[in-house]
Amino acid sequence: MDSRDHILAAVRSAIHGAGDPVVTRDHRTELDESDFAEGQDLVDLFVERVDDYRAEVHVVDEADLTLRLGEVLGAHKVKSLVIPPGLEGAWLKTTHARLIRDDPSVTAADLDQVDAVVTGSAVGIAVTGTIVLDASPDQGRRLITLVPDLHVCIVRVDDIVGSVPEAVRRLSPTRPLTWISGPSATSDIELNRVEGVHGPRTLVVLVVR
Repeated sequence: MDSRDHILAAVRSAIHGAGDPVVTRDHRTELDESDFAEGQDLVDLFVERVDDYRAEVHVVDEADLTLRLGEVLGAHKVKSLVIPPGLEGAWLKTTHARLIRDDPSVTAADLDQVDAVVTGSAVGIAVTGTIVLDASPDQGRRLITLVPDLHVCIVRVDDIVGSVPEAVRRLSPTRPLTWISGPSATSDIELNRVEGVHGPRTLVVLVVR
């Protein structure tokens, strides 16, 4: 008997007669008061956690969204901008950046020459500060959120949930989901942090109430 057969025989002997494990389903799937600081609500927690990831985050009123978008794009000196096909174009009337409405003919090489992308979002998760995109018309292809160096993401307060299980219940498993927790970042074995390697170097989140 070789080593492989010996190991497999030992495994078969160890599990012989074992029954199926009992999987408990009593874990929490929603937040409670213990998850919040005094006076904090769901939006406050989301903003705090997004900020923890070194993203730039602003809470804005719906009426001020167009103005704030223009301010953000101007502050980051954006000269060219790609937007998904279903994003509200009127939101961008305060920017002078060259607008590119995305379609399949726009290649990764084209996007590499673009300064920024603006998208909507499907869900925001307060406890983790995570934003989920599901390729809906206001979010577009995954490619456009990975190549430009700046991603400006609009998250509506009605789309913010407390926990990951709550988010999963809202999302369709048949859609291409992109989970974003802060700007792209990685580190080497010496823990030197490098941003922008696998996606946008800068993430700006506008929470619209």
